[in-house]
Amino acid sequence: MTHETEPSGLLVLGRGGQQPQDLGRLVRDREITTVMLAVPDMQGRLKGKLHDAHTFLNRFESHMCAYVLATDWDMNAQPGYRLTGWDDGFQDLHVVPDPGTIRRLSYLPGTVLVHGDAVHQGWPIDVAPRQMLRQQIAELASLGYRAKVGIESEFMLYKGTPGQARRRGYRGLTPISPYNLDYALDHPPALAAFFDDLREALHAAGCPVEIKTEGAPGQIEVTWPYEDPMTACDLYTVHQHALRHLAAQHKMAPTFMAAPQTGVGSGLHLHVSLWRDEEDSAFWMPQGSELPEPLQHSVAGLLDALPHLALLYAPTSNSYKRYRPHSFAPTRFTWGHGNRTCTIRITGEESNPHLENRAPGADANPYLALAATLAGINHGLRNQPKLPAPCTGDSYQDTDAREMPYSLEEATTDFAGSRIASAAFGPGPVDHYVHAAELEHAALAFEVTDVELARGFDRG
Repeated sequence: MTHETEPSGLLVLGRGGQQPQDLGRLVRDREITTVMLAVPDMQGRLKGKLHDAHTFLNRFESHMCAYVLATDWDMNAQPGYRLTGWDDGFQDLHVVPDPGTIRRLSYLPGTVLVHGDAVHQGWPIDVAPRQMLRQQIAELASLGYRAKVGIESEFMLYKGTPGQARRRGYRGLTPISPYNLDYALDHPPALAAFFDDLREALHAAGCPVEIKTEGAPGQIEVTWPYEDPMTACDLYTVHQHALRHLAAQHKMAPTFMAAPQTGVGSGLHLHVSLWRDEEDSAFWMPQGSELPEPLQHSVAGLLDALPHLALLYAPTSNSYKRYRPHSFAPTRFTWGHGNRTCTIRITGEESNPHLENRAPGADANPYLALAATLAGINHGLRNQPKLPAPCTGDSYQDTDAREMPYSLEEATTDFAGSRIASAAFGPGPVDHYVHAAELEHAALAFEVTDVELARGFDRG
């Protein structure tokens, strides 16, 4: 097995089915004592077990209850999923580690994180987020392309620990910065110290980042260099895990809600370019020329497909409260050159541009949001729908363009009946995520909110 150790701390290993030699050496030297084997769940959270490192090397496998991929946001066992349920006693799934994902976690001494894939009787679970993304990567390869992906992660930071926020009912929280610090370099000392720890932790895990403060008080953006699609999403889950751990140490509470406050939205922007090989960009264009055909077809496919795939990039009722006019979140399916009011933005180098999908919110599962994005691109490359004219002004005023879904219920109905969704993912995954959305809607449908009380308590 060939392997090399990167200075960043990521152990890059072959896939020959043998024990990872570098990890074995670190375990023997007692530098590594714990292996965290994790599977991204439906919401994009890492779920798994902590393994004794010696034991893990001897068997290099694990199991977990299938309900991890058939549950709700509160991890309640739910009926109605085909994958598993009360009728089969919530059976186990086999977890196969991906050796190329071994990363040291400096904030958890002696620990490595390994991403894994859920399989049953030797077959990948088709509703697992990593598998849904892998399916779209394979479809893209069948068309002669590979993707490079960059992710922008926006989130909010509040003063106080997550436990303190929970005890306050998440009301009256104070952002870590008191006003708009967009692009600021004079951060408050507490925030600067947190940034130092986060940057160091992610660098040690093989995730070099850029960090900036964003437009809302307490809002932060983290971005990564371009990677292959699966690696980009794996790195995002490392970022979320590190962020939550370090924020608690600094007595800060992060949230990845799409709309954590009225008037505030956080996105998960996906930057994608297509390549025929490492040196041959499919999006390359001579200066002053029209968009190359692969880019035209990709954008047209996204505009045609994304309206039907919203469940995969806007999975909660809160997701749809982010889509507000003049918020820098899109409200209509439009595209433009460098235009941040559009859903699809063409940006990057003039001769080698890439596209940016600005529809996903911070609450999106990155694997599913990127799977939806690649599915739209694949749809465009195969079917070549007509590309509308670009938006050159305020796309919020473009009343001819299709609107974003207004609610989770609308998005669920569209996804359930979509031929594009079924063709891209198959009827099983479509039914699975429709059921998840129905559970999410049911959980909130009869809850009385603070806004309802404020508007109706003594005004009737």
